[in-house]
Parts: sequence; C-alpha cells; structure tokens
Amino acid sequence: MDPLSIAMLAILGVLIFFMFRNSRKRKAQQEELRGQMVPGVEVMTNFGLFGTLITMDTVANSAEIEISKGVIVKVHSQTLAKVVVEDEAVEGTPRSVEEAMEIANREAAEREVGDETSPAETKPEFGELSDSDASQPTESKKASE
Repeated sequence: MDPLSIAMLAILGVLIFFMFRNSRKRKAQQEELRGQMVPGVEVMTNFGLFGTLITMDTVANSAEIEISKGVIVKVHSQTLAKVVVEDEAVEGTPRSVEEAMEIANREAAEREVGDETSPAETKPEFGELSDSDASQPTESKKASE
C-alpha cells in the first residue's frame, strides 16, 4: 500500500471515532435531560413555549404542560428542550431592556454633570475644534477677502 492510501484510511478512522464519540455524548446529555424532566419543573419547548410540566407519558411519547393557570397543552416529549432554572441575579446587572436603558441614562446624566463641573478651558480632543480656532479666520479666508 502506498502512503496516500494509508493516510486516507487513518483520516477515515479518526472521523468515525469522533462520530461515535459525539453520538455517545449527545445520548448522555439527552439522558441527563430526561432525568431532570419530572412533573412540577419549569420547562421550555423547542418552539419557545414555557410552562410547568404536569405529566410525562413515555409510552405515548407525549407530555402535558401547563402554560398558564388552567391552560394545559399536550406536546410531543421530544419537543421539551430544557429545564428552566432561575439564576440568582448578580448585583448591578439589568434584568430587562428597560432596566438597562435606565442604568445607561443615569450614567450619561452623571457624566454630563461631571463635564459641567470641569474647568472651562480644556484642550480639545483629537479631531475637535477649539473655540479659539473657530473664531479666528484661517489664512485662506483672509486671502480670499
């Protein structure tokens, strides 16, 4: 056998190895998820429906989810994507877009107050015109007059 054929067979063997390994990992994750799916937990489906798991029928491969008080939906059990776990909110992190906008507006207002209390004569940043430059005509303006 020539070296090219040996290399091709080795690459094929590596690909098959990774394929089986990923399959086992996925199956283990699925089993772990099924172990967490017990009646009473908050779940999310593949299509974004949130609710409380009421019953799980493994024979019929279906599950009943209560999405609001008195509203029960029957779905295929494979549509249950994950168990929803409430994470503890970290201090200072917004929980919604409105909260994030409120924090951003408050920080902007604090910066504006800080700018008003700074000395009036500051050097302009790169690309900014200073007041003294704007009031003095340039040489090209003088020449045209």
